[in-house]
Amino acid sequence: MHDPRVRPLLDELAVEYDSRYGDLFGRDGAAEELNRYPAEEFEAPHGALLIIQEDGESVAGGAFRRYDADTAEFKRIWTHSAHRRRGLARRVLAELERLAAERGYGSVYLTTGPRQPEAKHLYLNTGYTAQFDLAAAPETIGPLAFTKDLVVVKDLVQVRGEEPRFTGSSSVR
Repeated sequence: MHDPRVRPLLDELAVEYDSRYGDLFGRDGAAEELNRYPAEEFEAPHGALLIIQEDGESVAGGAFRRYDADTAEFKRIWTHSAHRRRGLARRVLAELERLAAERGYGSVYLTTGPRQPEAKHLYLNTGYTAQFDLAAAPETIGPLAFTKDLVVVKDLVQVRGEEPRFTGSSSVR
């Protein structure tokens, strides 16, 4: 989390949180959320952080930490505003899932805010199960929790025996 390549994503994420949730969480709400967990929790062997860079610019990323012995908690999944609608968040999710399965996790837990409908739809469209009533008004729920079983991802990692990598001009770090 202290890598300078991560800073642009975290800075923009703070602006996004403030613009969407400032009236709910107060002036320092974004900073408090982004600093809630020590950076060490996202380091190996129990965590991971990845970024996608394009022409030296950080354009997307995400991280996970140990939630419990069998569950990884995904955090900070983000795509820079100038690079959205290109499938980068899906790529980040897929790589985080692969890394979590490789590190022995059997499931994923994550939350998103009630004012982030695009994130809610991303998770639903990529096989995550909502842990809340989808018919309820999101702001009456609070954080929207999702889970996903990684058994299929684990099986693919074992069968392939190799690490799938992205192709193209982007790099995964």
